[in-house]
Amino acid sequence: MSPDLDLTPLQSGRSALRRLLDLDSGVFEAAAARHWPGAERVLPRLSRSANHGVLWFATAAAMAASRTPRARRAAVRGVASLALASLTINTIGKRSVRRARPVLDPVPLVRQLKRQPITTSFPSGHAASAAAFATGVALESPAWGAVVAPVAFSVAASRVYTGVHFPSDVLAGAALGAGAAFLVRRLVPTRAQLRGPVRPRAEVPALPEGEGLVMVANQGSGTADRVRALQAALPKAEIVECPPEEVADALAKAASRARVLGVCGGDGTVNTAAELALRHDVPLAVLPGGTLNHFAYDLGVEDERDLARAIRHGEAVRVDAGRFVTADGSGLFLNTLSLGVYPELVRERERWSHRIGGWPAGVLGALRVLRADRHPLEVDLGGERRPLWLLFVGSGVYHRMGLSPGRRTDLADGLLDVRVVHGSRRPALRLLAAAAAGPLTRSPAHAAVQVNRLRLTGLAPGTPLAYDGEVTSVSGEVRLEKLPEALTVYRPQNTSA
Repeated sequence: MSPDLDLTPLQSGRSALRRLLDLDSGVFEAAAARHWPGAERVLPRLSRSANHGVLWFATAAAMAASRTPRARRAAVRGVASLALASLTINTIGKRSVRRARPVLDPVPLVRQLKRQPITTSFPSGHAASAAAFATGVALESPAWGAVVAPVAFSVAASRVYTGVHFPSDVLAGAALGAGAAFLVRRLVPTRAQLRGPVRPRAEVPALPEGEGLVMVANQGSGTADRVRALQAALPKAEIVECPPEEVADALAKAASRARVLGVCGGDGTVNTAAELALRHDVPLAVLPGGTLNHFAYDLGVEDERDLARAIRHGEAVRVDAGRFVTADGSGLFLNTLSLGVYPELVRERERWSHRIGGWPAGVLGALRVLRADRHPLEVDLGGERRPLWLLFVGSGVYHRMGLSPGRRTDLADGLLDVRVVHGSRRPALRLLAAAAAGPLTRSPAHAAVQVNRLRLTGLAPGTPLAYDGEVTSVSGEVRLEKLPEALTVYRPQNTSA
């Protein structure tokens, strides 16, 4: 050995590592010797239930069954984070550090698992999965995160309690799991990150107990539980429940006497209420109660708690509306308007939805429309006669890959989001290509542009036009325009819960 070679730093590093390992073993033995009241019956079973992520998949299913959008998003984010953490642990983590499992001698037999794991000890896959799922859930919904976190902590602790991991294995696994959840958030931002600006704010009455609010609820949307919860939160609000065929009349009567016009139903029902709110110059309160609820969710109102909070505190914004004008009249659209295959899909969906449900009916409708032998829509657009399979117009710019509407982060941007799929012999291939390429891609098959007005001419008589889930027939000319900040709508200023 060379007399000039200084091994002091290497020896010092090995000494520090040895001290850490000794500390790790000491904490493990102390935990094994400690009596944890009630844990013998719970922690080993909880540890086994988390094998292969079963506990977390069951938790995600229970969250999704609650039927609240926030819970569903939190469940999906939790599962995605868990999947990334598990992939990292099994491909890199376990193979990078070949650490033997702890010796079970200090661990009471009653705590030990019946089937001992055979993989290396560092890091803990169970702790990684628990931390990834809990962190992912919390990033989307802090309330659900608070529910899941104690269970995740208990699963992580159970790995030391049952003697299958050292404490450092658990800490490293938990750090990896949390990191995976934050990486997923970076790749797919949460709803809170994507939330649009809370502007322009509007002056509206604050109704602490709901007095002056007349809420019309569409009974056909199955909204009874949600309406009852809103009534409990705002006891002086007037609630009018009626069947679908009476909703328009009930909304018209409510708008004439309400200080605030409320509506609970799907996007079509909300569209009707918005026209009346504009006509009577009253603010609108929207409680989602349909299948899609694009407007309410983009607004930031996901349930009765969000709406009640906004009404009690007088929190509202002004939003744009789209207007279409034809030879026979005019109408509003708060979400989207389309010509081509989509109106036919809506008709097929409505035909089957009462038999098999909304989402299956949508899939069936798409298959039937795309398989049918048809010709593209002919329309004069920009002074040129063009064959189109689809013309989509959004009230505000939609942010999401593909042709499906996705969501908007700004409901007062003054723009119409126009996308077209040009005609050809194979509509299905063109539509799928457009969806895969993204909304802002230009190609011979599809294109997109943002404008504040649009004029379409040369439409054949009886051409179907869909707007906010409703379908009508048009012919000749259709003019589209944006009505900037036309509608005042209650929206909670803080919707991150």
